[in-house]
Amino acid sequence: MTILVLCSLLIIGLILLLAEILFIPGTTIVGAFGLLVSIAGIIYTFLSYDVQTAWLITGIAAVLNISVIIYGFNSGVWNKFSLKSSIQGGTFDGRTDGFQVGMPGKALSDLKPFGKGIFGEQIVEIKSEGGFIGVDSDITIIKIENNKIIVK
Repeated sequence: MTILVLCSLLIIGLILLLAEILFIPGTTIVGAFGLLVSIAGIIYTFLSYDVQTAWLITGIAAVLNISVIIYGFNSGVWNKFSLKSSIQGGTFDGRTDGFQVGMPGKALSDLKPFGKGIFGEQIVEIKSEGGFIGVDSDITIIKIENNKIIVK
């Protein structure tokens, strides 16, 4: 019965430690609990067996636990959780390049206050300064800020 309890404690601790590293990394609770169960197994070993046998079992448990940790970190599981791409956009993505304050254009849709306008050959989304502007109205750029073209 003693060997069954001892093996159960050590194996459960090892499984919990492996689960922390491979399946649910970052929670720390499962890994800490696995470490506590392994320590309880070591304490149980010293209470149940002679010192020489207890140290042998402790050494075997330590080697297995360290092997599991090394395997977990070398298995590539952490690569699945790491970010490999980055966001290419930003607050300024060049939409307003080529436009300048004072540039004339024409409203292609009603601006309530957002809509479409054409400046030269380019159709862009615009915002009116004061509210409604009807379709086919002449418009002028009064401000360009954060990819927004504001017209009147």
